[in-house]
Amino acid sequence: MDFLSEIVARKRERVEEAKQAVPLGELLPLARSARASAHSRALSSRLERNRQINIIAEFKRQSPSKGAINAGADPVTTARAYQAAGAAAVSILTEEDYFAGSLADLRAVRSAIQLPILRKDFIFDEYQVYETAAAGADALLLIAGLLNDATLLSLRRLTEDELGMDALVEVHDRGELQRAISAGARLIGVNNRDLRTFNVSLTTSEELARLAPADTILVSESGLSPDAVRKLGELGYSGFLVGEVLMRADDPEAALREFMQIREGEKGSGDQWFA
Repeated sequence: MDFLSEIVARKRERVEEAKQAVPLGELLPLARSARASAHSRALSSRLERNRQINIIAEFKRQSPSKGAINAGADPVTTARAYQAAGAAAVSILTEEDYFAGSLADLRAVRSAIQLPILRKDFIFDEYQVYETAAAGADALLLIAGLLNDATLLSLRRLTEDELGMDALVEVHDRGELQRAISAGARLIGVNNRDLRTFNVSLTTSEELARLAPADTILVSESGLSPDAVRKLGELGYSGFLVGEVLMRADDPEAALREFMQIREGEKGSGDQWFA
């Protein structure tokens, strides 16, 4: 089954419904007002400056491949636990039909924490970019495999150059990495999960790390363990998006702290990165 096509088809319907409820003309001033008081490029700045293990801790209730993960989870309680544990940022799944998320979750978290917030969704229309800004996010996800070259470039420029947010451009293979670079992306997420089959392989992050330009801010996504995080950090990754394992944990704060610990004897060649 091609999960991505199925999800996007439904998302297109959702976007048209949103445009009817709040036309773009009404949304624009809300987006610009929200960005006027926000920090520019908050996510990428944090990933560049932080010299610890930078975890982007994710809130999601379910996924198409795994079903319910934590259906009753409260976004504010979870995000505050992530912040207390030292997360670099928080990711909020806002897709409604397959991940049981919402922009209301993002707005609630925005009012509760100070960390940068990433909106994860299936974004293909400029309306969604302004919608993201109006909701209070600092960054959004652009999936290279979902967008043609012109749209990827246009949405990245709108997100970063006009609104001062970050676009985390997600890639899964060499071709998509090159397309992201050609579109001017500097913040690149390497998804170890193939969104069409939902199969996971950490080899994806290992291989693409060797091909990215030196000034790229790399984020590894999906299927990560504490050991994998440490290994990929030594390969040049600045951030790590972790969701399911935290959402399944009885104590998300403790689970996140485990990702950020350095076991005795693991320093050595990674001293500078782990500082």
